[in-house]
Amino acid sequence: MARMTLDQIKASRPKIDRAKIDETTEEDILRHMKEDNEDTDAALGNFIEDVPPVQIRDQMGMTQVEFARVLSIPVSTLRNWEQGRVRIDPAARALFRILNRDPEYALKALEPERKVS
Repeated sequence: MARMTLDQIKASRPKIDRAKIDETTEEDILRHMKEDNEDTDAALGNFIEDVPPVQIRDQMGMTQVEFARVLSIPVSTLRNWEQGRVRIDPAARALFRILNRDPEYALKALEPERKVS
């Protein structure tokens, strides 16, 4: 196998045949499942939609700096997530789902504890 430089990898286009994907029918999928010895009658797993952090941040009316401060993360980490340069880890994805469902409760839980004197 030939080695590629990082620049060559970045310049290469993925080999995806969108037309073939669009033409795929439910019957094709069932046939493939049978060929792969998958249970065609099995219930589908739960699909959890990831909510992009930029969408949550926009809904909350926060800047990147404000949102990063609330999450106690570097702004650069948030920028990398929002720009798709770095994959969001599972714990952060779970936090984003919580923030999306109940931002008021999540923000209250994220507040620093206040010491009682």
